[in-house]
Amino acid sequence: MARGRFITLEGGEGTGKSTQARLLAEHLESRGFEITVTREPGGSALAERIRDLLLAPDVPGHSQLAEALLFNAARADHLEELIVPALHRGRWVICDRFCDSTRVYQGVVGGLSSLLLDKLDEMVVAETQIDLTIVIDLDPVVGLARVASRRAGAAATDRYEARSTDYHERLRQGFLGIARADPVRCVVVDGFKSVDDLAREIRGHVDARLMRGRGA
Repeated sequence: MARGRFITLEGGEGTGKSTQARLLAEHLESRGFEITVTREPGGSALAERIRDLLLAPDVPGHSQLAEALLFNAARADHLEELIVPALHRGRWVICDRFCDSTRVYQGVVGGLSSLLLDKLDEMVVAETQIDLTIVIDLDPVVGLARVASRRAGAAATDRYEARSTDYHERLRQGFLGIARADPVRCVVVDGFKSVDDLAREIRGHVDARLMRGRGA
């Protein structure tokens, strides 16, 4: 059986990654593909427990290295329990965040060296190559407003969402930098578009880059 395809969605807070992952899955399923939609941190029982710890607003203070190791511990279990078996069964996997988020949050903004993160990827991600990364770009002021609206005006409960606009702009530039450095794998789309227009753009990129020889 042919290996499935691995698609990741990246970007800052409030860019609509989860919605677009779901819409892309529906599109691909309508064309006869078997799809697994997942997220990071999370996606497996252990990884979801680590997610609860990492995103809690009252998590004890810790270093960026400790944080990167926790994300990679969750990723290792996620890969072993869900992603790799699904790909081997020929399923297409769509993941809301993956290793690029660690490179941006803990690397570009957090200050960890790219060499260290390369080593972690070599150990954890190993041979599981991403076929396509969709980077959803959006002004963080707009993205954070969407988050606040989604929470019905309540204060942010995710400690990343609660950080400054400047912090989120640095995240935005980090994702754009990754996309510029790897244009074969990555494509940038405009997160300010309507949900439907953005979904159509993403479908177009998936069709153009991944459908060749797939008979769909």
